[in-house]
Amino acid sequence: MATMEDHVARWFDVQSVPLSHTFPPENRPGKLPFPTCSAIPIINLSNPERLDTVQKIIKASLNFGFFQVINHGVSECVSTEALNVLKELFNMPGEEISRDAHKNGWVHMGSTMYAIDGVHLWRDNIKHPCHPLEKCMQHWPQMPTREVMATYVQEMRRLSFRILELISEGLGLEKGYFEEISQVQFLSASNYPACPDPSVTLGVLKHFDHSLITILFQGNVEGLQVLHDGKWVGVGVVPNAFVVNIGTQLEIMSNGKLRSAEHRAVTNSEEDRLSIATFINPSPNCIIEPAKVLINESNPPLYDSFLFKDFIGSSKAFGPFTELVQTKD
Repeated sequence: MATMEDHVARWFDVQSVPLSHTFPPENRPGKLPFPTCSAIPIINLSNPERLDTVQKIIKASLNFGFFQVINHGVSECVSTEALNVLKELFNMPGEEISRDAHKNGWVHMGSTMYAIDGVHLWRDNIKHPCHPLEKCMQHWPQMPTREVMATYVQEMRRLSFRILELISEGLGLEKGYFEEISQVQFLSASNYPACPDPSVTLGVLKHFDHSLITILFQGNVEGLQVLHDGKWVGVGVVPNAFVVNIGTQLEIMSNGKLRSAEHRAVTNSEEDRLSIATFINPSPNCIIEPAKVLINESNPPLYDSFLFKDFIGSSKAFGPFTELVQTKD
């Protein structure tokens, strides 16, 4: 049987899940597959009835903390090309990726490089700062990755403005409320190889995103799960759709009118899965607090105020390399 040591560059070429990747029973996903939740809304951003779109987004953000968007204006080839260049990157030897990352100030976390409570995740991951884009892209891997990913980030920035403006409208905030304080701060791409026993390991442990919103492109392979009403449910794959989830910072700014949901990534035994998550965060010097227009005698603030960069710095909210992917304002 192959072992982890026999395949340094291909840690996942094993016949069974090694103990190093086996989670304790309380953290295992258990019997798979989980049911796909058909109730998670799929929202048409080209709906001519704007008020209807706004209401659907607000309802989904409160009930699920997640929704998917279609007819969003992002060309399918932009997302497909981004997946393809990232696939090429993940196919490179891990040591080569790590050397490039270390040299240029971005993050590569191969599965065997980082453990959570002594257990490795079943994924390889890269994180790359994206703001300001013109400066950050000079440190990305060489062409064609650089141009392709820059185009993808630009599209995510445009889409995030559109979604945040609809949310702002639904909350009764002034036009452009989020535009000046939000940034596409970093991109996180994950490769989840096919796993011999998905019931004992995880691609990502359950967590909240500490963003305003996170926009995920999950390609054509399922693996994202959301905790809803105390049960894990799968988020189905919709062609050329983006999954949007509400981050904890937006929950605070909405004074709890919108809710962030715990989520995780599971693996499967049939095929690899590659996803791209784009984190739209507050700017570092933004004061995070409930929007004043949402506060009154009958609706007191539910959260204390804090400076976003102080919270991120003290909590390491984006993992062990949080500092590397943060904007330096």
